[in-house]
Amino acid sequence: MDLSDLGAPIGPMIRVHGGFANRMYRLDTDQGSFAVKELNLFDRRWTYRLDDVFRFERAAFAAGIPMPEPILASHSTLVHRWVEGEKVPEAPVPAAYAFEIGEVLARIHALDVAWPRRPVEDHPSRDWSELAARASATGQPWADELASQVGTFLAIAHFVDTCERPGPVVLTHRDIQPWNLLAREGRPVVLDWELSGMLDLSGELGSTALGLAKGPGFDDLRAPIFRSVLDGYAAGGGALPPPGPSWFVFMIGGWLGHLRWNILRCLAAVEAGTGPSLALSHESVRKGLSGLPDLFGRLPELEMLLM
Repeated sequence: MDLSDLGAPIGPMIRVHGGFANRMYRLDTDQGSFAVKELNLFDRRWTYRLDDVFRFERAAFAAGIPMPEPILASHSTLVHRWVEGEKVPEAPVPAAYAFEIGEVLARIHALDVAWPRRPVEDHPSRDWSELAARASATGQPWADELASQVGTFLAIAHFVDTCERPGPVVLTHRDIQPWNLLAREGRPVVLDWELSGMLDLSGELGSTALGLAKGPGFDDLRAPIFRSVLDGYAAGGGALPPPGPSWFVFMIGGWLGHLRWNILRCLAAVEAGTGPSLALSHESVRKGLSGLPDLFGRLPELEMLLM
């Protein structure tokens, strides 16, 4: 992408580490500071709809959604104005912050933005036995743990494939989690919109509320924080869908796909020029092999949060 319209650089672009899928840089010019995101084109799990996402972002920004200003978009790069703020740790957020996120979601869902026809979702892969065999043959450090969880991951794939989604389907961010948020004077700023698209409302609300109400695991899950997101959504004019397992199927299915993607990166043993480092993929695999079965096993407990 030609970045000359952003002004004359006053220093080199600086890599900002921490992304799970893409790579981020900060560019300082005589016209301000910008976040330049280089999208992973090496082995991405889906096709980015960047033209549609950029149009959605511009509408959200114009409507006053707290987010960085979208500046430029190409087939491989997104540019936003840099926003200063505090990183949101993976820990239960304050109730007021959770409530405001709920209100923000309601405002996003109320935007009148045209979107292409909803694509047919892919079925979750069932090749976990083959992946476990490859992991063992290549001496992966987590091979034994993967082999022990093959049955669990097949059960999760079946759950994701068969769980009924009650609707409605909304155009939304799809990934409001602590790592995609900043806190500026205690209030939220929503980052990283490239996964935006259509999603069953219960999946969006359940994923967001759960992500903001817990720590890295599930032993510190705060039910009042979970409810604060839903209360904020209702206060913002949103109508809550009926309770049920559909509230958590999007998070479970997304984590399953993310785990498999990182396993494949580790099996390839290639340090790609885009996306996460090989070391980060190994870390993601280790976390997924323990965390995802734990999440799936707690599904009845999670559904109690909706009562």
